[in-house]
Amino acid sequence: MSIMSPIFTRSGFFLTVLLLTAACLRAPLTSIGPVLEDIRLTFSLTATDAGLLNFIPLMMFALLAPPAAWSGNRFGLEKTLWLAVWLILSGSALRIAGSSAALWLGTAILSGGIAAANVLLPPLIKRDFARHSARYIGLYACVMSITASLASGIAVPLASLTNAGWFFSLAVWLIPAAIALAAWLPLLKRARQRQTTRTPLAVSTLRSPWRAALGWQVSLFMGLQSLAFYTLIAWFTPWAEAQGFSQFAAGWLLFLYQIVAIVANLACMRALKRLADQRAIALLASLAIFTGLCGLYLFPALAVFWLIIAGLGAGASLVISLSLFGLRSGDHHQASRLSGMAQCVGYGLAALGPLVFGVLHEHFDSWSAPLLFMIALSLLQVAIAPLAGRNKVIG
Repeated sequence: MSIMSPIFTRSGFFLTVLLLTAACLRAPLTSIGPVLEDIRLTFSLTATDAGLLNFIPLMMFALLAPPAAWSGNRFGLEKTLWLAVWLILSGSALRIAGSSAALWLGTAILSGGIAAANVLLPPLIKRDFARHSARYIGLYACVMSITASLASGIAVPLASLTNAGWFFSLAVWLIPAAIALAAWLPLLKRARQRQTTRTPLAVSTLRSPWRAALGWQVSLFMGLQSLAFYTLIAWFTPWAEAQGFSQFAAGWLLFLYQIVAIVANLACMRALKRLADQRAIALLASLAIFTGLCGLYLFPALAVFWLIIAGLGAGASLVISLSLFGLRSGDHHQASRLSGMAQCVGYGLAALGPLVFGVLHEHFDSWSAPLLFMIALSLLQVAIAPLAGRNKVIG
């Protein structure tokens, strides 16, 4: 007889599947950036075309979030999540097939899979493991962030290992996707057995988050923190070089920013378990982002200090955002809708952030206007944080 209880075995296995899936949700995308110039040369892409490889995934996340929520509620969370991982695997394989058409189509397919998984994992946690939600969300965000950083860090070394170059570098990330796809099968089988032995649950009649002020507050909190993170990732290096930092130093500073965010993922996970509501921690996280951006604007020479502060805010804000999908909803159906809405709004803003930053930089021929734009939006996040963090659910 196993010394582990069935509950521990079930929750432990689910956590393993969750973390395997998390490892597939950013790495296939962050591995592109370091070898983007090689990809551009292979297929004779313009600079604008190359930029679209980073823009398309975020827009796919935004556009497909509501349909993913509907699909999860209509066909089942496990079945839709298994399909999402299958799309990640097949899209990742297709984009290294050797043609520019396959590159674009594969990127769109894998981005669609990631969009669905982004939306549906939080409501699945709420439905089956509500008692462990803070821990599971924190570990999920942490693994997603670690593999994202690792993928960008090893992309170039992997490309130099074989004559296949960047094709091999991207192909490596088929492995965790294939493992995750296989790991979902027992959960998929269990879900089918549950459907045959239980009366189907009625579809939730709870209020749509699209028609609730609280739904918009959670969505804007998600969107503003995403915008700040992705805009800094996209524009920090050229900004830092303009302030006198070398490209090498700027790269390491950006790496530090992401590592600090990972530490904040874990710290926030522990804090959320002890708090009655999320107003204080959401406000502190938002103030950290605001302070870091103000510091970069006023005292750029101390960028390392300001990035640490901003990174703490970014990491905590991500975990808070993911946790709010379950905490502000009455059941897992409503959690799916709120997750779909928040990620639609959130990734839409995240995709537009770097674009608007670049337009402002080019129009004013300075870094002041785009940084002030970022500071203003981070101040808006500070204002929204206490509203989204209140201990209540959408009616």
